[in-house]
Order: sequence, then C-alpha cells, then structure tokens
Amino acid sequence: MPKLLLQYNDFQKDFFPLTLTRPFIDLRVGILTIVDKWKTMALSQHMDLDIIAEDESSSADIIWDARLIPKISLDIKSFFEKNTNPNDSFFAIKTPWDIVHHNTSLVLDDIQLLKENIVTNPHGEQILISGMHPLHVHPTARLEHCCINTQEGPVMIDEDAYIMQGAMLRGPLYIGKRTVVKMGATLYAGTNIGNDCTVGGEIKNTILHAYSNKSHHGYLGDSYIGEWCNMGAGTSCSNLKNTAGELKAWNMDTSSFINAGKKAGILMGDHVKTAINTSFNSGTVIGGFSNVFNPTAMLPKYIAPFQWGMEQQYDLEKLLEEVKRWMMMKGQEPTTSALESIKTFYLKTIQP
Repeated sequence: MPKLLLQYNDFQKDFFPLTLTRPFIDLRVGILTIVDKWKTMALSQHMDLDIIAEDESSSADIIWDARLIPKISLDIKSFFEKNTNPNDSFFAIKTPWDIVHHNTSLVLDDIQLLKENIVTNPHGEQILISGMHPLHVHPTARLEHCCINTQEGPVMIDEDAYIMQGAMLRGPLYIGKRTVVKMGATLYAGTNIGNDCTVGGEIKNTILHAYSNKSHHGYLGDSYIGEWCNMGAGTSCSNLKNTAGELKAWNMDTSSFINAGKKAGILMGDHVKTAINTSFNSGTVIGGFSNVFNPTAMLPKYIAPFQWGMEQQYDLEKLLEEVKRWMMMKGQEPTTSALESIKTFYLKTIQP
C-alpha cells in the first residue's frame, strides 16, 4: 500500500482561525476534508492509500505539500510514479481565502466522487427541477415542494437531509447529512453545508463545517464558517467593497493584513455566536469561542478568540458550560479531551 505524508506544520498558522482547533488536513476543502479527499480519490481508482503521520516520514513514498489539493482528474498511480504535473492536477491553496475562491470547483469535483449510492434525478410532485446537470438525492432525504435549479451545476442532498417547502437551491451545491434547509431559504452556487447544520436566508459560495447554524434571514457570501457556530437572526456580511477594489483581511499569525481578493465575506472559527442583526464588514476574521455583539458601533475586521462582546473576554467556566449546552441541543456531548483542549487554548491565548 503506498504511503503518503501530507506536510502542513510549517503553514498551520497561516490558516487561523480555521486551524486553531484542527489540523490543516482536517479542513473541509469542498465537501470532503483534505485527508478524506485523498482517500476517496484513491478508492475511486481501486487503490488503497495510507496517509501517514509526521513521525513516520522515513517510510513515506511521497512527502507532499498539503496545500496542493488533488483534482478529480489526478491519476493516483501516476502520482506515485512521480509523473504528475502539479499545475494541471492540483488546486493551490495558500491562504484560507483561496479555499473560498476555489470552493465551487472543489464542490463539483467532490460531487463526482460521492454520487455513488445516491439517486440521480428523482421525480416527485414535491420537487420542481430545471437545468441540464443532475440532481443527486439520498433515498432517506426529505424534500417538500422546493425549487432546484441545476443549470450551472449539479446539486447533491445527502442522507436524512430535510429541505422544507419554498426553499430555492441552485447548483453547484451540497447539503450534508441530517442538515435542515428552512422554508424560503435561497441557496446559490457554491453553497456547501456540512452535516447536522440548520440554514435559512440567503447563502452563496460559503462553506459551513458540521453543527453550525445560520437559521434565519440575512446574507452570508464568500465565507468559511467553523463548527458549532450560531448566527442570530439578521446576521449578514458584506463580501464586496463599494469601490469594487481589492480586499484586505487580517492574518492572525503575522498580525498583518493580507490580500483576500475582490470577494471575501468572513472567516469564522469554531464555537462563535453572533447576536441578532449583527453586521460584518467584508474580509472579517473572527477567532474561535467568541460571542459577538456590539450594538453601538461597526464591528472591527478582526475579532480575537474568546471575546465576550467587544470590551471583555469570556470567563472560562461560563464558556465551557455554554459549549456543553450548545452541543446538547444537537444530541452531542464534548469529550473530556475536547474540554481540556479548550482550556489549554484559552490559557495560552488569554494573558493572566
């Protein structure tokens, strides 16, 4: 079995706040994480692949920069024979905003990988379908009188997802397992929702990791949202300057601004909550475990981890209790090791 080492330690910090709580290779880039993408592609080509850890580097057949994400066109056998041109067969991801910018293409690739065992182009009075690309719906998903357009790309609705009446979905688009799309939701190309989420309002070209909610009205575009986030009703972000110029976004590691392209919404770390009617400027970065509310002024473009509002920091015990309560709402419970990790992160981040 070929052995692949995906190197990322040198640039883990470049992807804060998304990698504050997970290794870079566990980020969703498209529907799949980087690790799962490599494994799923190998299986689709009838190969077993062993992704090995850094301490096993001596046994690696290839040591690879994990920021080079394989396209579906990559031949894994040729890759291990070192006959592959990276410019042709990989997406280059140098910043978190690159994931957002490539999101639609990444979703398209992953739908091709995952469409096995899912019904293609189902028929029923409850679905209005238009467009030339396929609709992939898992047999256990529930759809109620919704409108799905595949003119610009396919739509995939995964296991036990629930699409309520009046929802409008436009591909390329993915809805994860057990995720609820609420009545009247408007989901545009690049919408990429993980498992166990609840979404509503207007969403475009945005990635949500598992267990996060944007349940109500408001706009979310060209953004990346971590796990266990909850956006209050009316939460919206800008994703474009009024001048149509280049956007700058904060880099948490270097404490400086980097180029984020012409369209950039928000990067939100895990366990962030926002108050009703919260408005974010384009290119805003929000550290994990923050409770965002600021009724009297525009929010800054960088919000540090563990903020309570804009003027104080979370009390650790209060934060841990809230994490437990939010997870209970979705039938989950934090492990002891997860809570210890939060404590460690808190003590490193908050100065005594």
